[in-house]
This record gives sequence, structure tokens and C-alpha cells, in this order.
Amino acid sequence: MSAAPNPDEDYRLLIGGAWVTAGDGTYDIVNPATEQVVGRAPNASVADAESAVAAAADAFPAWSRTKPEDRAAMLARAADLLDERYRELVPLVQAETGATMKVAKQMQVPMVGVRLRRYARGVTGELQIPIEPAITTTTALAPGGIVGGVVRRAPVGVVTCITSYNFPLVNMAGKIGPALAMGNTVVIKPAPQDPLAVIKLGEILTDAGFPPGVVNVVTSEGPAPAEALVASERTDMVSFTGSTGVGQHIGSVAGHDMKRLLLELGGKGACIVFDDADLKTAITNITSVWAFHSGQICTAPTRVLAQRGIYDQLVEGLKLAQGYLPVGDPLDDKTIVGPVISGPHRDRVESYIAAGRDEGGTIVAGGERPDLDRGFYVTPTLIADCKPGMRVVQEEIFGPVIVVLPFDDEDEAVALANSTEFGLYDYVFSKDTGRAFTVAQQLRTGNVGINTAQRNNEMAFGGFKKSGVGRDGGRFGFHAYSELQSIVWPG
Repeated sequence: MSAAPNPDEDYRLLIGGAWVTAGDGTYDIVNPATEQVVGRAPNASVADAESAVAAAADAFPAWSRTKPEDRAAMLARAADLLDERYRELVPLVQAETGATMKVAKQMQVPMVGVRLRRYARGVTGELQIPIEPAITTTTALAPGGIVGGVVRRAPVGVVTCITSYNFPLVNMAGKIGPALAMGNTVVIKPAPQDPLAVIKLGEILTDAGFPPGVVNVVTSEGPAPAEALVASERTDMVSFTGSTGVGQHIGSVAGHDMKRLLLELGGKGACIVFDDADLKTAITNITSVWAFHSGQICTAPTRVLAQRGIYDQLVEGLKLAQGYLPVGDPLDDKTIVGPVISGPHRDRVESYIAAGRDEGGTIVAGGERPDLDRGFYVTPTLIADCKPGMRVVQEEIFGPVIVVLPFDDEDEAVALANSTEFGLYDYVFSKDTGRAFTVAQQLRTGNVGINTAQRNNEMAFGGFKKSGVGRDGGRFGFHAYSELQSIVWPG
């Protein structure tokens, strides 16, 4: 890997093809493990945000008319350039997110190129949907005859892409890949906690040949510039990944102008474990809450529903597993659990653990702050004996905390799983895969994993209820960032 990031590097905004100084100065980006400054991000003003939207809107007419093959070639070139800068990007992403080096090397950076290449191929096959000709009779509207037609996918326009802090590069690539492939222009707004690598992504896209104004990057510490992007009359679509509360606010603002929305919001993944399940498999997958990016993942199986026949055994197995997850320096190869993103977020997670205890839950493992000199660490925590109405059961924690509830039969398991306001990703573990599939279809959630927490990135991804609006992923990404236009003609 390259040396540690240079905290004095000059980061700027990308607006209309120019790298410009932010209107409100800079702010510090802090390494969650060391509490040291990684770099100083440009702090955009509202005027900067408005300029970025204007640049994207001005660039849209010409960009939307480019050949899909040319757009795809630029995305593929960007993926190649990103791979060439792998050794530079990994230390930067690791430092600003606090991810373990294993996660940074395997998931944070390489998956960006994978996503860009995915949307560099196959876009031409998604542009037109042939429709069977219709035989019509003569009416007062028009003479009868054969009417042919095609439904084409047209770009939406200017897409504001706002992402969460957990996977800043990967999440952004999943938005801009299909958006650019479909002929949209974009304004990129990364999370305030870790925007530096996303600024580097803007450099890579510029070097790959994207014309001025097609890709714009705006970063800020406060919410005002993002609010300006969402509210702008020249923004046609908002793609947001983050909390349900912020998503609701975006929806209320965007609704005024009937903007297109793609919202991937909070989750409280229910994990139903039947008494015939392979407990080793279930425990291995559930511990991903602790072992994968310190539980900062919206799809995690954080809410375990265990059938009474295996409840005690499952809780004991999770307790034992927690003991094999060392917490500490994410640069140490032996570390499994690194820090959470910030001090305030650590305090928030710890407040949920305290609430779980106060509301009658039993802290079976964890519950205390790790004995480390610095960094925003939370010990992986297991809370048993939970009841459906508890805050730790109902609300998204977004940290290394697992809660466990018992159930007696299938109907109760489904009712418990569906009892929160979220519906993003649930899980069912049972050796009877027919029963698991039947149960999966009763869950009010956008995604269900049967006997696995692994993902298939070609599947439609999104949530029911307050977990979001719309779907992307695989070919559905092309659908998300396009409008349908029907064109008919006489045969």
C-alpha cells in the first residue's frame, strides 16, 4: 500500500469541469481509529451547490445525446483508472472510514470498479422495449389500423446522488454507474464524515473523459448545501442512501416539484431461526453484524428471532462467537472489529445498549466500552430476553449490537419480523427450504436471504415501508435512473 494519506493535501470541489475552492473553507476529516486528521475537506456553500446543479443542467442536453457505447467506454476507462490507483485509495478509504484493512482491500475499493464495469456493459440492451402491434378500429380520435410502438428508456436529467458514510465509494459507484450510463448528469454529494476518496473518484471520472459538467462533486460539513441540491428546480431526481428521517425530509422537499426519488433508508433486519436450522450456519451468518464493518450496514441481521427449542443454544453459540472477535486497530491483521465512524455515533450506540438493559434485556456479551486509549470503539454486544416493544428491537442502531427474541411457531415469527417500521433485508434459517421460502414470501421486506447473509448484486435492491422507495441493483439500476417514453406509429 501507499503511505498514509497526506493531511495537508489540497482537496477541492468539482463544478462544471473545474476544481474550485469551497465557499465556506474546509473542515477536518478524522480517522475513527486514531482520532487524527486524515485531511481537510472542502466545505461547500449553498452557492457552490447551486452552481453544481446549474453546471449539470447545462451539460445534460449534449450528454444525453451521446452514444450509449461512448458512455459505456468512459465508465470502463474509469474502472481501469481506479484499479491503477488502488494502492493510493485503499489507505485513504481505510483512514477516513475506520474500516479494517481486510474490508478496505476487499470491499471498499475493488467493488467500485466492479460496479462501474457492470454498468459499462449491457446498457444498450436496456434502452428499448418492443411492444406487440395493436389492431385498432376507427374512432372519432383517428382512423383504424395497425399501430406499432416501442417503449424507450430516456434519461431523467440531473441526478443528485447523496450517500451514506459506511461505504462511500461503493455506494456512490452504484448510483453514478447506471445514472451516467443512461445519459444523466450527476451532482455527487458524499457523506460529511468521509468524502475524500469520493473527491478522488471525481478526479478519476474526469481523467476518463467525462465532459465538463457531467460529473460534479460537492462536499460539506453541514446539511444546507445538500438541502439546496434537493430543492433546486434544476434537479430532476434525488438518489439517497441514509437514515429514514433524512429520507422523509428529502421526500417532502422533492415532492413539491415531483422529482424522481430513489431512497434506500434504514433497516432492522429480522433473522428467523427455526429449531431445525443448522445452528453453526446461522451463528456464522448472524455474527456478520459484529464482524463486518462494526455493524454499520443496513442489511445486517441485527434482530434475531429464535424458536424456543433452540433459543438457549443459539444465544450461547452467539456468546461464544463474540469471544473470537478481537476489537482494536483496524490496521492489525488480527483485528476483526474496528471503530464506528465517530464519537457521537459511538455515544448513540452505547445509549441503545443502556436502553436495552434498562428495558429488561440481558447483556449476554459485551455492553462495555473497550479499554483502548483512543478511537471510537464499541464492544460487540449481545442482548437476550428482549421484548417486541423495546427500543433496541424497534429502532435501527447501526452498530455491533444483536438482540434476540423467542418465538413459538411460524405465524408468530412472521408477525414479529413484520412488527417494525422497516422492511429492507430479512433472513430465514431452516433445513426445510420449502418452509423457508413460504415464510419469506410473507415477510414485508424488499429482500430475504435463506440460509445465508451473502448478497447477489444482480437482484433488485430496496425496501418496503420506511426502508425506502424504488429499486436498483443489476439491470434494475438502469430502470431506476430512466424514464419510460412510449412512441407509437401507424403500421
